[in-house]
Amino acid sequence: MSVGVLGGAFDPPHVGHVALGRTGLEVFALERLLVRVVADPGHKAVTTPAEARLELARLAFDELPGTEIALDPFARTVDSLEALGLAEPVFLVGADEFAAFLSWKEPDRILELARLGVATRPGVDRSRQEAVVAKLGRPERVTFFQLEPHEVSSTEIRARVAAGLPLTGFVRSEVAAAIERLGLYAHLALPETGGMLWEDPTERTTPT
Repeated sequence: MSVGVLGGAFDPPHVGHVALGRTGLEVFALERLLVRVVADPGHKAVTTPAEARLELARLAFDELPGTEIALDPFARTVDSLEALGLAEPVFLVGADEFAAFLSWKEPDRILELARLGVATRPGVDRSRQEAVVAKLGRPERVTFFQLEPHEVSSTEIRARVAAGLPLTGFVRSEVAAAIERLGLYAHLALPETGGMLWEDPTERTTPT
């Protein structure tokens, strides 16, 4: 059975995460997609307890067939893949995250445990990603595929909630309702530099 793996903090999960999972299912003809909600990401701070993020992920991804959502106790991708022990899974990752792949824990071992499906946006320069591929021992284990752009991030969603702005088009309505019901993100401080949105260099789709 062909299996895909999509991991992350999902704080919260948004339409871009779901699009990555949906397109990965189609492109790689996957029969199962394991969505792994990292309990303690390690590489970034999270504002929401793991169980709440797990609930949000279940609401976000339940529209995708063959999807299983579970907590991941491992902070690093290689440790998670070792524990899963899957036969030739496809690990789905965004292009920006892949650009930092050489800094991940044991990247060569990751490529032994899984193939990488790297989502790129149409028309975007892939030079950073190609530079990473050139340094890999097994570049044939990396496949690029196109994903329609979704200009959204978990950072932006948290800021919108804190500012009292709607989440229409950013998350599924069920996720938005759960965020309100659970009282998530409403009391976060907005950046002092002014404006609602800011850059978060640690924002990732997947854990490292």
